[in-house]
Amino acid sequence: MSFAIWVAVLGAVLLTLALTSSYLRWMPVTTSAVCLLLGIGIGPSGLDLLKLSLENASVWMEHLTEVAVLFSLFVCGLKLRLPLRDKRWRIAFGLAGPVMVLTIAGVSVLLHWGLQLSWGPSLLIGAMLAPTDPVLAALVQVNDARDVDSVRFGLSGEAGLNDGIAFPFVMLGLLLLQADAQPGALTDWLLHDLLWAVPVGLLSGYWMGRGIGRLTLSLRIRNDDSTLSPNDYLALSLIALAYVGAEAIGGYGFLSVFAAGLGLRQEEVKSTGASQPPAEHLVQPVVGHQNIEPQNAVHGDTEQLESSQVAAGIMMGDMLSFGSLVERAMEVFLVTLLGVVLVPYWDWRALVIGAVLFCVVRPLCVALMPWGNLLDGGQRLLIGWFGIRGIGSLFYLFYALNHGLSPSVATLCTHITLSVVALSILLHGISTQPLLARYEQRQKRKN
Repeated sequence: MSFAIWVAVLGAVLLTLALTSSYLRWMPVTTSAVCLLLGIGIGPSGLDLLKLSLENASVWMEHLTEVAVLFSLFVCGLKLRLPLRDKRWRIAFGLAGPVMVLTIAGVSVLLHWGLQLSWGPSLLIGAMLAPTDPVLAALVQVNDARDVDSVRFGLSGEAGLNDGIAFPFVMLGLLLLQADAQPGALTDWLLHDLLWAVPVGLLSGYWMGRGIGRLTLSLRIRNDDSTLSPNDYLALSLIALAYVGAEAIGGYGFLSVFAAGLGLRQEEVKSTGASQPPAEHLVQPVVGHQNIEPQNAVHGDTEQLESSQVAAGIMMGDMLSFGSLVERAMEVFLVTLLGVVLVPYWDWRALVIGAVLFCVVRPLCVALMPWGNLLDGGQRLLIGWFGIRGIGSLFYLFYALNHGLSPSVATLCTHITLSVVALSILLHGISTQPLLARYEQRQKRKN
């Protein structure tokens, strides 16, 4: 399959989405669901325009999905402006910690006792499917840094945290599949992959984000070049350095990149003031969902603002705009590819797994948490349903495929993971907008 055909098809998909966006906005369906159906239509089971062998593409697909998740995690961190001592962070920590671990356990038990799989592949698939997705869940996450709704904030924090926290359980699944594992392997896993890598990833990224943010704002204020600095370069460099820095000292790069965005946002809060609106809104008024003005476009009365607020506003606005653009482009490409390969890999057992995961395990795990007055009953039901699976699960699948799975286990993991992710994209894609519309109307009536 020539490169020209791939580019032509991707261009046609993007053009279709651009021309129909005004119609899609009013339909109860997400862009991801449309891309999945388009991929099926142009794949071998449809027009047969594109073909893809996952066995030959697993290496570059691992890196491509990894890049998509990294950009999404960074943008997610930038949008979360509440101080870490705010009680709403307990929702994110509860979802990314106990709820995710219970979800892994629930899916593993289902696969082991229900489908008669051994514990190794059961745990591995459970860990792949447990984390919610930061790429495909944009509609249910915070709209921007002003949004502090408990449901949106909790789901955003969960998506930012649990893609990294799922990593040690993927490693544990791979460890259980190794016939020649050393006697002390489980102890090493506990000490290194769990107790060391998780906090190191978070702390290294957070302080790197704060340090680079402070240095950047200081230099721009001193040299008065806020409107001329290439903030897309800054975003790329911070993502790269946070990821590589954490991996170099044994931490998880996913957690580090999310924490770097969070640390950078906290520097903006420090320079702008916690009581002020986000700095990007002071210099670049934002209308609607994620519609930040193009790079270096400054509007409004900036003469009344302090130089630190102008510098922080332009930096944050440009980085959010650039990161969101890359995130959306990667989403379109990867979900379309999933549609292309889906039919040959479809596994009907995904209907049972998906139904139990989406309708029983996830809602029950959310309901079991002692939220107190943080969430009311309707909010708990909504969070229980919005456990969207997507690009993060695909990354863990390709990571496992490239780390020595036997052919039978590789086939099993590929079929189940791809099928459940596709099912999540369709089910959650159809239900997201109607449910959110009803929720927002209920919140307006309460307020």
